[in-house]
Amino acid sequence: MSDPRHVVCPACGAINRLPAERLGSGNCGRCGGSLFPGQPLVLDESSFERHVGRNDLPVLVDFWAEWCGPCKMMAPTFDQLARDYSGRLVVAKLETERAPAVSARFGIRSIPTMILFSGGREVDRLSGALPAAQLTQWLAGHGIR
Repeated sequence: MSDPRHVVCPACGAINRLPAERLGSGNCGRCGGSLFPGQPLVLDESSFERHVGRNDLPVLVDFWAEWCGPCKMMAPTFDQLARDYSGRLVVAKLETERAPAVSARFGIRSIPTMILFSGGREVDRLSGALPAAQLTQWLAGHGIR
């Protein structure tokens, strides 16, 4: 296996080892589900640590709330990012009111807030509704193309 990467299964949370050349396709060794479903991963307080801390891929988390208009405006952009960056970036969403401990830990004071994680650590963050082109440019500035 050349340069294996750890990828956390979005369905069951199992940690899978994939060769770098297979990123973007593949199924979980435990549950058989797709490791790259092309849609944002929904996180909660119990799954946040595993997905952010154990993935070798960078993870972009959208901190949002159901009542937030700008958050809802960003939803199609996040859906598109999940499809476009499949195998290069894990795109995830965390509803702040259902995960208050995680939100407090990262000092979320305005939503939407997007935090980019790598190796389980925060790399950068943006707040506010952004056009897709600006978000793509921001990711490219962090080497994610």
